[in-house]
Amino acid sequence: MSFFWFPIEHLPIIILIMLIAFSVHEFAHAWTAWKFGDNTAYLEGRVTLNPRAHLDWIGMLFLVIAGFGWAKPVPVRRSKFKHPRLMNIIVTAAGPVSNLLLAFLFLLLIDILHAFHVFDNVSGDFLNNVVIFIVYWSQINMALFLFNLIPVPPLDGYRIVEEFLPIRLRIKIQEAGQWITFAFLLIVFVPPLRDSTIGPLMSLRSPIGHGMTWILDKLFSSSGGSLTKAIFDSIGW
Repeated sequence: MSFFWFPIEHLPIIILIMLIAFSVHEFAHAWTAWKFGDNTAYLEGRVTLNPRAHLDWIGMLFLVIAGFGWAKPVPVRRSKFKHPRLMNIIVTAAGPVSNLLLAFLFLLLIDILHAFHVFDNVSGDFLNNVVIFIVYWSQINMALFLFNLIPVPPLDGYRIVEEFLPIRLRIKIQEAGQWITFAFLLIVFVPPLRDSTIGPLMSLRSPIGHGMTWILDKLFSSSGGSLTKAIFDSIGW
């Protein structure tokens, strides 16, 4: 039985993807807040794609071992926004949306390279590694998109829902924050609980992925169709 959540031979790929995915996610929060008038994250050096500014190494360790991790949260002062509620929702949503865009844009890049016959003369081993990278890249970025939309503190989904909650309810949730977080971590780390709660949400990655590759298949129909769609179809995902 492996000590790691992922196959050990795939750990370099997983770590690289997570470095990129986490960094872009947090950068999206920080950059959007900065553009809306809150320079808090900017002053802390968070408006950057440098992974060192965003990563929580304990969070990365948990990701490798348990399949669940986190990065440093971006500080946001909504009081600095001209329209606090609307702009805070946009800033919060920017993180998950950035991961969805990362998934799609990488698939688009692969299909562009395929259209220009870049993969025609590569070795089987190289192409196999490309397929592995595509699958992990898509699954991880879509998982971050979906997971962060769960309306439970301290996830982005709750920060969005929080904008519409009555003040009294917000205070009660804040008071119970530690217990809510503990219960949520229990769900995440206990397989039967995770499979029956978060599992159905993660299953949405498949229709999202098929939707993306359907669009790409239409875009590249004149060059033989989408390579990424063929890959997704071949692995039954």
